[in-house]
Amino acid sequence: MTLHIDIPEETLSGILAKAFRNTAFVAGFVITVLILVMAVISYLWTPYDVTKLIIADKTQGPSLAHWFGTDHFGRDILSMIMVGARNSIAVALVAVGIGMGVGVPLGAFAAARGGLVDEALMRVNDLVFAFPALLSAIMITAIFGPGAVNAIIAIGIFNIPVFARVARAGALAIWPREFILAARAAGKSSTQISIEHVLPNIATLLLVQGTIQFALGILAEAGLSYLGLGAQPPMPSWGRMLFDAQTRMVVAPWMAIFPGMAIVITVLGLNLLGDGIADILDPKSRRQR
Repeated sequence: MTLHIDIPEETLSGILAKAFRNTAFVAGFVITVLILVMAVISYLWTPYDVTKLIIADKTQGPSLAHWFGTDHFGRDILSMIMVGARNSIAVALVAVGIGMGVGVPLGAFAAARGGLVDEALMRVNDLVFAFPALLSAIMITAIFGPGAVNAIIAIGIFNIPVFARVARAGALAIWPREFILAARAAGKSSTQISIEHVLPNIATLLLVQGTIQFALGILAEAGLSYLGLGAQPPMPSWGRMLFDAQTRMVVAPWMAIFPGMAIVITVLGLNLLGDGIADILDPKSRRQR
C-alpha cells in the first residue's frame, strides 16, 4: 500500500527552490542559523571570560574593546549574550523535545482510541494546560530549588498538552481518509496505522508547531531567568541580564538593549521560519499573495 502524504508531490530540488523564494523562510532561516552558530562558537571562544569580574571596567559603553559595552561587574555583554544564547537554546530545545516526545503519542493515542479514553485524556490535558509554565516553575522551584533543569521541566510540562492537542486534531482529520480504511482492511492495528500512516501525515503540522513552541520556550526561559528561577549566576542568561539592567537603565541602557534585542531577534527568526515552513509544505495555510 502506498503511503499517502498530504503535501504537494514535488522533488526535493523543487521544494528547496520554493523555500528560497519564500521571504519569511529565508529571513527566519538566516536569523536562526546565525543564532545557532553564535551559540556553538561560544563553546569554543568568546571575546572575554564571562565568569571574570573586572570592576574597573564596569558599565562601559559600546567601544572597539567591548562592542556591546560592559555590565555592572565589568563583564563583556557580547560574550554574555553568546553564552546566554546556548543556555536559552538548550533549555527551549530540551523542553520542546519533552513536550513533543510525550504530547504527540498521547494525542495520537487519544485520536486512535476515541470514546471515553479520548475524553479522559483530553480533560487531563486541559487540567495540565491550565497551569502556565511560570506557575509550574514556581511550584517546582519551591520543592527542588531554582535552576536550568527545573526550568526545562516546567516548560516541558507546559508543552505536553500543546503538542497533544495539535497531534490529536491532526490525527482526527486523517483517520476518516480512504487510505486509513484500506490499512484497516489489510488487518493493521491502530498502533501500526498511527505510526505508519497518521504520524507521517501530520509531521508538517508538528514541525511548524515545534518552531512556534521553540520560540515560546526562549521567551519562557528568559522570563523564568528574569525572576531568578532559571539559570543561576555566574552562568549568563538573557533574562537574568535584563533583570540586572532594570535598575541601571539611565546610566547603562546598553545592558538592557542588547540582550533584549537578542531575545526579540531570536523569537522573530523562529516565528518567520515556522511561517515559511507552513507556507512551503502546507498549501492549505499558504497565504494568497
